Amino acid sequence: MEIEQQHPPQVHSTTTNPTTTTATTTIPSTTSAAAAPEPTKSVKPKHLLILLFNILVLLIGGSGSPLIIRVYFLHGGNRKWFTSFLQTAGFPFLLLPLLFSFLRSPRRHFFLISPFLLLCSAFIGLLTGIDNLFYSYGISYLPVSTSSLLISTQLAFTAVFAYFIVKQKFGASSINAVALLTVSAVVLGVHANGDRPEGESNSKYYMGFAMTLAAAVLYGLVLPLVELMYIKSKMKIGYTLVMEIQLVIGLVATAFCTVAPLSVPSGWRSTRIFR
Repeated sequence: MEIEQQHPPQVHSTTTNPTTTTATTTIPSTTSAAAAPEPTKSVKPKHLLILLFNILVLLIGGSGSPLIIRVYFLHGGNRKWFTSFLQTAGFPFLLLPLLFSFLRSPRRHFFLISPFLLLCSAFIGLLTGIDNLFYSYGISYLPVSTSSLLISTQLAFTAVFAYFIVKQKFGASSINAVALLTVSAVVLGVHANGDRPEGESNSKYYMGFAMTLAAAVLYGLVLPLVELMYIKSKMKIGYTLVMEIQLVIGLVATAFCTVAPLSVPSGWRSTRIFR
C-alpha cells in the first residue's frame, strides 16, 4: 500500500490501460523462459567407444613407453637416436582409421588437411622430434620413477604457455596442481643421490635431469601450439582431421630422427644397437 501511494501514476496506468497490463504480466514469463537451462546433448555410444579406445591406447603407450626405453638402456643399449626414432615410428598405423573414415563416407579427396594445417603440423612435428631426443637422453641417465615425475611437470609448462599463447583461464585447483608438480621437481633435484643408478656419475645424472626438464618444457609448448593451430585454421576440427594432423606430426618427427643422426658421428653410422 505504501508503494502505491508513492507512485500513483504508474499504478493508475497499469490498471486502466489493458495494453500496458498485458505487457506487464508477460515480462516475468519471458524472463523465466530465458533463464531456463538448455538441455544437455547426450553422447552417442559410438563416439563414447572411440573416446574410451583412445584413452586406453594413450594409457598403455604413456605407461609402457618409459619402461621399455629404460629396459633398453639398462641392458646395454646406447643409441639415443634409435629410441627417439621409435617413439613416433608407429605413425603409419594412423592410416587405418583414416582409411576406415574414407570408406565409411567417401569424398573427393582422401586427405582433408589444408596447406596451412600441413605447414603448422610439420613445424610441430619437428619440435616433437627434438622433444623425443631430449626425452631419450634424459631417461638413459635417470630411473623411470624420477623421469616420469619430471616429465609430468609438462602440465605446469603447458599451463604457462597456454595462458600466454591461447589466453587459457585457470582456477584455484589448477594453480595448486601446477605448484605441487613444480615443488616436487625441485625436491628431486635437491635429493638427487637417493635414486641415482649405481655407477653413474654426477654429471650424467644432472644431464639427464636437465634433458628431461627440457623435454617437459618443449612438450608443454607443443600442446598450446596445437590448440593455436586449430583456432587459426578456422576449419571444423573433426576426428578425421585430427588423425591427419597426428599423421603429419609423426611423419616429420620420425623423419627428423632418421635424417639428423646422419650428420652426427655417433648416430646411425654404427650398426650396433647394443654395446
